[in-house]
Amino acid sequence: MTGFFSSIIATFVTIPLLGYIIVFVISKLITKQHRKAVRIAIDVTTFLFILSVHYFIMAIWDTSFLWVILIIMLLVAIVFVIVHWKVKHEIHFSKVFKGYWRFNFLLFGFIYIILIIYGLVHRVSMSISMS
Repeated sequence: MTGFFSSIIATFVTIPLLGYIIVFVISKLITKQHRKAVRIAIDVTTFLFILSVHYFIMAIWDTSFLWVILIIMLLVAIVFVIVHWKVKHEIHFSKVFKGYWRFNFLLFGFIYIILIIYGLVHRVSMSISMS
């Protein structure tokens, strides 16, 4: 049973878009609202994208750069708080966190796509050079 759950988790970490689709469909059935279902799916999938980027980096370069990922996330959070404070002159942490979390979805989604392309090109070029 443990193997089954670890396989499911590994699939969602490897293919976070599958997790997005499943969460979207389930939340759409529950809420009956398209926009709310999209927001819920984005919020859940952000975590999957962050894990995917970490594991893809480990697969490509055989090194963990989790500390770099965490520092980038911390710097993005600092920038979001400062910008929100400059614009609104007060900090609404719930709004800042929502914006920060959804920006991470875009950032790590983009990095995920770049890593997939790079990883494919890298593996193909390695296999061609070995032939």
